[in-house]
Amino acid sequence: MSTSAPPGNRFERRRAETRQALVRAARRILAETGDTGASIQTIAERADVGFGSFYNHFSSKTELFDAAVVDALEEFGRTFDERLTGIDDPAELVAAGFRFSVRMVDSHPELMQVLRHRGLQHMHSDQGLAPRALRDLQVGIASGRFLPADPVVTLAAMGGSLISLVELRVTRPDLDGDEAATNLAELILRMLGVPPDEAHDISRLPLPGLDD
Repeated sequence: MSTSAPPGNRFERRRAETRQALVRAARRILAETGDTGASIQTIAERADVGFGSFYNHFSSKTELFDAAVVDALEEFGRTFDERLTGIDDPAELVAAGFRFSVRMVDSHPELMQVLRHRGLQHMHSDQGLAPRALRDLQVGIASGRFLPADPVVTLAAMGGSLISLVELRVTRPDLDGDEAATNLAELILRMLGVPPDEAHDISRLPLPGLDD
């Protein structure tokens, strides 16, 4: 009996692989320059697919680049889920998130360049880190861990601070990224209403799986 996949499955698999190749090519372009002006021909060549394949998956370059950003944001969110699992305190999650992000500039350079170039435009996306951070803020506010505040406005302040931290780390390679992230995490926790001494201590806890 043949164990090969049915033709339909092979077709769908190849179609998914082609789409992902285009998304990956767009991610690389965004990471390199942040520019979405590359031609479809250039994108297809970077993806190593035929020019005509583009329109089998996307109606425009805008749609492709949006998909590329969503793909990066989702990877960002999944990475946080993997690294920060087991932390229940919203304050610890916030601090660890800032500190882990600055390390990802070195460990996940393409992803963080996409965030640097396009993060502000997707600050309140329903994909990636934003919905996770919003959830943690809401839990912290509801439990009294954080001061009562509009979580969407608070998320904007935190997101802007995070992207600024990434920008600083990229443009100042001599900067001690861990120290900068730790100090910023402490400031953010104090903004959220965590007592100063506690904010100081939480922002310096070992990072799970990294400083253990």
